[in-house]
Amino acid sequence: MKTWGAYLLVLALAGCGGGQTTIAVTTATAPTPSVGAVQWPAPPNPMQLTRKAGLVPETHEFLKYHVHSHLDIFVNGTPVVVPAGIGIDIANPAVHSGTATDGSPAYGGIDPPCAEPCISPLHTHYEDGILHTESKTAKPNTLGQFFVEWDVRLTPSCVGSFCKPKTPIAIYVDGDRYTGDPRAIGLENLREIAVVIGSPPASIPSKFPSG
Repeated sequence: MKTWGAYLLVLALAGCGGGQTTIAVTTATAPTPSVGAVQWPAPPNPMQLTRKAGLVPETHEFLKYHVHSHLDIFVNGTPVVVPAGIGIDIANPAVHSGTATDGSPAYGGIDPPCAEPCISPLHTHYEDGILHTESKTAKPNTLGQFFVEWDVRLTPSCVGSFCKPKTPIAIYVDGDRYTGDPRAIGLENLREIAVVIGSPPASIPSKFPSG
């Protein structure tokens, strides 16, 4: 039986080479949050939101189709944390919890299975921005489905409470500007997605992170 510690190690070894590229983008700023940084926590009803996203919750992870995409979000150049446990019922006693090397939370390693559905085929284990698709069938999920599970608004004009034209919003896929509906972006393996709200960071991530 795979231990939770071993499970974390397997996930840690799944990363591939990465890098960044500098791209000229707008310098207009988004409204500054009234208190601290932007925080969009993992919602308390993950299985309900999994179904709302059109996905079927499972009692454990299925790895027949297992791919990783990476999501970066910046508001005025400051990273927004993509929480661990999105798409996972972390209150279920069969869901293991642990910590990453930086002390942040980690969830998963469900063995034996939950007595009832407790995990979406699309979920996050860590706060590292890696979106895991672990499913029975080889069908990529979409960025729109992930934002439904996160319970954060995503439309062609808005991300959360930030909306055009008041706030500039730019989407990049593997370093290239994406001008279509961001909800349709496929979560393909080793794809890097960057959502830039307001003024941009010094560089736009263009490759799946290494390590």
